Amino acid sequence: MTNQKKGRVFSGARPTGRQHLGNYLGAIQNYIALQEDYECLYCIVDLHALTTVETTQNLIQNVYEMALDWLAAGIDPEKSIVFVQSHVPQVTELHTYLSMVTPMGKLTDLPTFKEKVRQHPQNVNYGLLGYPVLMAADILLYKADTVPVGIDQAPHIEFARETVRSFNYRYNTNVLVEPQMKATEVPKVLGIDGQAKMSKSLNNHIELAATPEETKARVMQMVTDPQRVRRSDPGNPDICNVFSLHKVFSSAEEVEHINVECRRAGIGCVQCKNLLAQNMNAHLSPFRARRAEIAAHPDNVWDILHTGRDRARKIAEQTITEVRLAIGLPS
Repeated sequence: MTNQKKGRVFSGARPTGRQHLGNYLGAIQNYIALQEDYECLYCIVDLHALTTVETTQNLIQNVYEMALDWLAAGIDPEKSIVFVQSHVPQVTELHTYLSMVTPMGKLTDLPTFKEKVRQHPQNVNYGLLGYPVLMAADILLYKADTVPVGIDQAPHIEFARETVRSFNYRYNTNVLVEPQMKATEVPKVLGIDGQAKMSKSLNNHIELAATPEETKARVMQMVTDPQRVRRSDPGNPDICNVFSLHKVFSSAEEVEHINVECRRAGIGCVQCKNLLAQNMNAHLSPFRARRAEIAAHPDNVWDILHTGRDRARKIAEQTITEVRLAIGLPS
């Protein structure tokens, strides 16, 4: 990395396997843009996934598929460090040290913990409670000064900042760095039901790696303006999820045409969906070609992750050495 970089970015995502449009528009595009100006570490956080998964049967495959999509989309392992969380065990060591300066009340008060308890009432484990501590360890281990997140994650970044202050104060050091939140415009990409956020668990998603035929089939299932019952009824693009995706995948001229014609029933929903599927497939075609090329040599994906592991470990080992010294642990 050159000295011209603006700072060091860390971002992690749970291994959910093949990525969908929501992942792409909400995070991956931002990852690609940031690596041009920052030293970036992009981590597949498989340990975080253990807090809610009931089986790890597909975990390794999910890690591979996620890495494959990241690389095919344009995350460059020459510019960024791409790795798997559990490959760098220093993160769990730092997690332990940070837990010693973390009041229990702060964890139970975080809105994300309360949400997870509602979602998984039968599996409220210690890992779930300590999720923010591990997340802080992810960031602080690599001394990342910049963390790109949506505004909903602001409490977690503030928690990490408070943890830095608590640790540095207790041990009279400045070894840990307070990260700064880089607020990102994360669009809420609705699923094909037009109601809930696109999600695999709700089966309302469109995978980036789907075939053109599969993509078109999913697009044709999308809910449009619920008030438009007949082809002759005028529509309202402002409340139509298909139109919102046209703004991403279609040309400005096509968007304006649909905006006008839909309102006066000059274009029907089927025609509108067909055009979206066509443009979406055209947009994703280069990604799918790159993905197929990379997937033909799966060992290369693991080689990239292992190289990322080695690069991340060098940073992690230095930080842990400094942390242990600051605490006063025996060498």
